[in-house]
Amino acid sequence: MTNHARVLLAIAVDPRMRVRDIAASIGITERAAQSIVSDLEEAGYIKRNRVGRRNHYRIEPGVPFRHHTEADMPVQILIDIFTHRETPEGGAGSPLPSMTEDRGRSG
Repeated sequence: MTNHARVLLAIAVDPRMRVRDIAASIGITERAAQSIVSDLEEAGYIKRNRVGRRNHYRIEPGVPFRHHTEADMPVQILIDIFTHRETPEGGAGSPLPSMTEDRGRSG
């Protein structure tokens, strides 16, 4: 999976996540994470909204993938696959915890 996809999924799990937390959660530099967030925003996959001193993000789930082999599929399919798990009973589980576990979030 690309780092762009990983950043998109981190935002899907927590739209209020700071860029430094996104970077830490997927193992890239803060600068790389900022660049990817900008790429995703320019491509129309996310919208950024400033709230006080923080950014909150909104994913645009209907935007299709750019690559011609997946151009007929919206990005929501990727988000659904990786942010929800099936429970043994067959029901939908909670979002993947590994994206946000064990990190404090301060202001």
